[in-house]
Amino acid sequence: MGGKILVVDDDKKTVDLIRLYLEREGYWVVAAYNGKQALELARRKRFDLVVLDLMLPEMDGLDVCRALREESDIPIVMLTARTTEEDMLLGLGLGADDYIPKPFSPRTLVARVQAVLRRTGNVDAAEPAHTQIGDLEMDYLRHEVRIRKQPVNLTPKEFKVLEIMIREPGRVFSRGELLENAFGFSYEGLERTVDVHIMNLRRKIEANPARPTYIETVYGVGYRMADVHHVA
Repeated sequence: MGGKILVVDDDKKTVDLIRLYLEREGYWVVAAYNGKQALELARRKRFDLVVLDLMLPEMDGLDVCRALREESDIPIVMLTARTTEEDMLLGLGLGADDYIPKPFSPRTLVARVQAVLRRTGNVDAAEPAHTQIGDLEMDYLRHEVRIRKQPVNLTPKEFKVLEIMIREPGRVFSRGELLENAFGFSYEGLERTVDVHIMNLRRKIEANPARPTYIETVYGVGYRMADVHHVA
């Protein structure tokens, strides 16, 4: 299946639950916890679909939906505790593609997301489930990494940091971007945490961690995955 989905909800437990079920189906999930962050992310990155809660801090979900619809045709699935017919019609009237009331079944949400993607044709825009760069292979669905055909044991956060970079080889990611995408907006750790994960990743995948082939440092900016022998 695959595809990149932005999940927007101010409740981290809800986001984590949605992420768990969507990632099981092979989707890549990016989280935002308020409306302004969601709109900023949607303008900066390409997503195949947005799961959007209505009751958000900073900027209401309806305003986010309105702004997104003015700028793009990205599919939007609204997720909200507002269950009146007026609320539903308002959301759909602003351009939402589906409307799921809380509490919800995660499996139902996944099925509705898949249905919207099929209906809007965004399934064809789905990203590959496997990427290979040189001798480094990453299988997102199996959650496996291999170097020279040998399995590499990564922690979940190491896997996420590597996934973010390998999906866009050649692109430079700041520490803040890696922290935001791998740990979520609610993570209050220091950006130095990213350096520790990069160091651990290099130790596991590089032939010589002191002279890395795959994860390159861009001094004063951040890190990037080398765009050599890229096969998706």
